[in-house]
Amino acid sequence: MRASCVFHVDELTPVDWTPPVTTAVDVGHAHMVKRYEGAVNGTSVTQFSAAYDQASGTGTYVAMESFEGTVDGRAGAFNFAHSATTTCGPQRLAELFVIVPASGAGELAGITGTGALEVDADGVHRLHLDYDLP
Repeated sequence: MRASCVFHVDELTPVDWTPPVTTAVDVGHAHMVKRYEGAVNGTSVTQFSAAYDQASGTGTYVAMESFEGTVDGRAGAFNFAHSATTTCGPQRLAELFVIVPASGAGELAGITGTGALEVDADGVHRLHLDYDLP
């Protein structure tokens, strides 16, 4: 099944921690709160890390989200992980999006699947979730 929605970052809180290794691209960390609206409806809390060069648009991020809400009307919670790498702009070279196995709770117990995040030209953020439920 596929469920799609738009999402908004309601909070972005940088984490004050600097790795003890110096590289050519700084690593940053943040906690986020996101709001999802559509066939996926609810909120998530995200742990986010990135090594990104603003000047060239090159970098990689990794994120772990804990989502609570509904997917196609079924209420519950689950975790998902995602990451992407870009080089010189918004084109993504590598992308990962996976629902963490055995993380589903409530009516979303047993959920599995993958997905994708997109940012439209006008800045609208979208989530597409391809999932299975028992």
